Amino acid sequence: MPTANSKLPTELTRCFWCGTDPLYMEYHDKEWGKTTHDDKVLFEFLTLEAAQAGLSWITILRRRENYAKAFANFAVKKVAAFTEADKERLLNDAGIIRNRLKIDSAIRNAQLFIDVQKEFGSFNNYLYSFMPNEKPITAYHGPLVSTAESDAISKDMKKRGFKFFGTTICYAFMQAVGMVNDHVPECSFR
Repeated sequence: MPTANSKLPTELTRCFWCGTDPLYMEYHDKEWGKTTHDDKVLFEFLTLEAAQAGLSWITILRRRENYAKAFANFAVKKVAAFTEADKERLLNDAGIIRNRLKIDSAIRNAQLFIDVQKEFGSFNNYLYSFMPNEKPITAYHGPLVSTAESDAISKDMKKRGFKFFGTTICYAFMQAVGMVNDHVPECSFR
């Protein structure tokens, strides 16, 4: 029980980037930086982060539900089997970013994702093989756009054929799925 002299926080402190947009704040509070080892979630963020290339994250976040519908709720095997008819359907879907290269890459990335799962047992195992001691990085190092780990992961993924996943997008992915905890030290969600 608090005493008369104890201080209770009166409001939450968030990382500056989420601003005051309710969708951004909810994403920040409930998902961003929370470690996940679920391959389905990892595939979802691989797809969304690649779609985000050259755009703001809020643009994709606002279309996230549409992406889930358009991409079989991120069921990687279903996406990997998409046909030319599926590509045309996606190109006509106003709820997603209708960029042919990004749509083609989402399907190809799904196929490569499955190859990585077969080779490593899971996509999670593959990603964490690049991490120090195969653990998330929890020390805050200031605002970064890439690290040695994101460089190595994106370089290897490029070699495997993945598209729209350079080191900056890779690092944003790592932040999103909790491979890196980049909440600022004063953030209530660190």
